[in-house]
Amino acid sequence: MTAIVELLLPLVVGIPLLIGGALFAMPSQHRLRQTIGAVTLGALAAAGVTLVVLTADGSVLTHQIGIWPIGIAIPFAVDLFSALLLTVTAVITLIGAQYLIAAGQGREASSIPLLLVLAGGVSGALLTADLFNLFVFVEVMLLPSYGLLLVLSRRGSVAGARLFVTVNLLASTLFLAGVGLVYAVTGTVNLGELAGAADDPAVALAAAVMLAGIAVKAAVFPVHGWLARTYTSATPAITAIFSAVHTKAAVYVIYRVYAVMFEGAETWQPVLLAIAAVTAVVGAAAALGEGSMRSLLVFQMVSGIGVILLGVALFTPLALTAAIAYMIHHMLSKASLFLTVGAIEETYGTGEIRQLGGLRTREPLITAAFVVGALSLVGLPPFSGFVAKVAVVLGAAEAGQVIVVLTVLAVSALALVAVLLIWAGVFNGKRHDEVEQRAAAARIRRRRGLLDDDPIDGAELQAEVDEALERHQPPRGSQGEDPHDHRGTRIPVALALPAVQLAVLVVALGIGGELLLSLSATAAAGLIDITAYVEAVMSE
Repeated sequence: MTAIVELLLPLVVGIPLLIGGALFAMPSQHRLRQTIGAVTLGALAAAGVTLVVLTADGSVLTHQIGIWPIGIAIPFAVDLFSALLLTVTAVITLIGAQYLIAAGQGREASSIPLLLVLAGGVSGALLTADLFNLFVFVEVMLLPSYGLLLVLSRRGSVAGARLFVTVNLLASTLFLAGVGLVYAVTGTVNLGELAGAADDPAVALAAAVMLAGIAVKAAVFPVHGWLARTYTSATPAITAIFSAVHTKAAVYVIYRVYAVMFEGAETWQPVLLAIAAVTAVVGAAAALGEGSMRSLLVFQMVSGIGVILLGVALFTPLALTAAIAYMIHHMLSKASLFLTVGAIEETYGTGEIRQLGGLRTREPLITAAFVVGALSLVGLPPFSGFVAKVAVVLGAAEAGQVIVVLTVLAVSALALVAVLLIWAGVFNGKRHDEVEQRAAAARIRRRRGLLDDDPIDGAELQAEVDEALERHQPPRGSQGEDPHDHRGTRIPVALALPAVQLAVLVVALGIGGELLLSLSATAAAGLIDITAYVEAVMSE
């Protein structure tokens, strides 16, 4: 079984890329295109689960591309760490595609094909054990991302997409320069041959250049500001997918390179701890000054990246276990929150906290999804965030890092304040007077394919408002009264369902916290002792 899976390992990358390319030739068959795309992403998630099962004992599966000797052939290697991330990214991409289809954006001829190419690029980045090949797959991830930002944008300005392209091109250039320097110093880019190579100061400097480029992509302080401006300009589903794919793939690279090339050297611990802690605090504090739900959550995502990086900074078994568990929790809960606020934005025409209100009594499904995601983000039981954050605190305490413990607790308190701001302004209180007008304008723009700043005829807008008020009458038994203002616009169930599905996974991970920590511990052990990984990469 294992030998067969190793032989088929390239297909995990190749099939999404090939099918994505083939779907570009089906511009008018949107239902068939959506079905094939969903099946492909489902198969990718199933492949991820299979790899998790096969690597749960600490095994490493490999495949050498081409009949070439070691060092020339391109190695694919998967251990439990990469298998876990492959599974989670595939699941989130699948649910994100479901949201795209529910929002009507799946009809766009290139959306599903671009999503599959993105999934293939992510899979390649997680599986390759060759630094130059890693650069190639990172670029494969970025090219469809540029397309998704532009094709699905309904905004009149493309400033966010332009910034995304500019920042990532510069970061990729820096990363490639670092890869070139590593090759110039060592004569190889094979991770197996580079094990422990950073003991040489010249190699360490070259690897630092490479990691600096990846840190930009991961939105680590002080190069984090671009994230809020680009992710808030994307559509909600793309924001959710990017939050689980781009920054987390970059964090994965940081973990892998530091574990293999630096072997967790304590020399760099003070620098890494300072960067991680400041990233966590700055992200959490910046979120409190934001006026829209999505921009607030994006800065909270930056904060979460800082917490995740604490694991690689401390590099102890418990700290790494906690950080990996926290990364998985963060990917799922953050994607759930982004899809939650996305459903609100799509339906009500705004994501501004002060322009909504009263959704708690109107939208029970989306309220439940938000509560689960928010409480998990804060770290309250019985959600996955509680298990992960307790583990992070224990890992820092075990390493004797009291300041790190206080930092995590402070960040959790700031996260609580942030989600309470959304709760008070969006879900609690009284509905804003102009909600129906904004919701009607959003429906008209979506139906007619207008940009967000295109004008709408006043008579058409009022007719849309009146139709919505007629369609949703007051609750049965209210005798014509509507004390909670239930009439008018509602979020369609199909649009709320993706966020609810991810919220269910968040609860399941919280209840099954022992399994999550057990898998994370095995993945962490593979990062601390890289012998199995290196031997697998170097094997014929």
